[in-house]
Amino acid sequence: MANKRKVVIIGGGTGTTAVLLGLKKYKDLCISVIVSMTDDGGSNAVVRDEFGLLPLSDLRKSIIALSKTENGVLRDVFTYRFEEGEGLRGHTLGNLIMMGLSRMYGTEQDAIDAASKLFAVRGKIIPVTYDDVRLVAEYRDGTKVKGEHLIDEPGEKNRKKQIKDFYTTPKAKATKEAIAAILEADYIVAGPGDLFTSTLANIIVEGIPEAIRKSKGKFVFINNLMTKVGQTHGMKATDLVNEVTKYSGREPDYVLINNKLNFSKKVLDIYVKDGEYPIEDDTNGQKYKVIKASLANSKIVEKDKGDDLLRSVIRHDASKLGKILYNKIIRKRRLRFFREER
Repeated sequence: MANKRKVVIIGGGTGTTAVLLGLKKYKDLCISVIVSMTDDGGSNAVVRDEFGLLPLSDLRKSIIALSKTENGVLRDVFTYRFEEGEGLRGHTLGNLIMMGLSRMYGTEQDAIDAASKLFAVRGKIIPVTYDDVRLVAEYRDGTKVKGEHLIDEPGEKNRKKQIKDFYTTPKAKATKEAIAAILEADYIVAGPGDLFTSTLANIIVEGIPEAIRKSKGKFVFINNLMTKVGQTHGMKATDLVNEVTKYSGREPDYVLINNKLNFSKKVLDIYVKDGEYPIEDDTNGQKYKVIKASLANSKIVEKDKGDDLLRSVIRHDASKLGKILYNKIIRKRRLRFFREER
């Protein structure tokens, strides 16, 4: 289809998966996803340290999310997680397949291409960098933590600290494909997801902020549902937007905010017990366009057996996100453009 709108999603993890699932049904969109390459927790630690490969989990999730295949068995194979076995517990079969494809065809990008064909992926999956780097968080008291896993699951001393500076060591350079996708995009969507270890983990890579600033595409930020200890403790909605603006050098044109969190006190208490709370909306009076809607999934997400990492149980709803992004931003702007052309 001619005149497809080019949409680039920046992130990784379950938040990005929800955006991809929500948008892929719209046939007039050309979708690309730029995926963070700094995960060093769980099975990714083995992938990086023993096999010398870049982390594969977020790539695998994006492949599944953008898949057009109706083969449920194939999907189950790719997402199956081992519950036991020394050296196997915690690994997904999909990660092992991706490791094998990397060895068979030469590189992680070759593995992405092969898996994309296998799953008839609708869109393009782009690693933000091919450099082997680690994330570094420098807190306001001057202490530093190295590694996504330790930032994501902070020790008791760092749970309530706020991050002053965030970068990679060594410096990472963005892939040419990632930069080109942003420069050519009609819409750049950042988030939702862990602010620092998912969203900003991409944006701090050299070349990405420059591309976001130069791009003529509209910049969209999807705010999170809940705060997260060690990253956004005590922060409100505008604080998250300000961090994205700080590291990208560009204020978003649109910000999506959830305005309905229909969960029982029992579920919310799981978060409160850990010091995490619903993000407070303080966006009234901002220069950027704020779209407030019900964006949360009403279902509680159960963690896979064999998964030892902490996971959120309250997540964004893919269908709701897709509808809001398409109808309130993409389609609305496109109709206005056509009316002006006429």
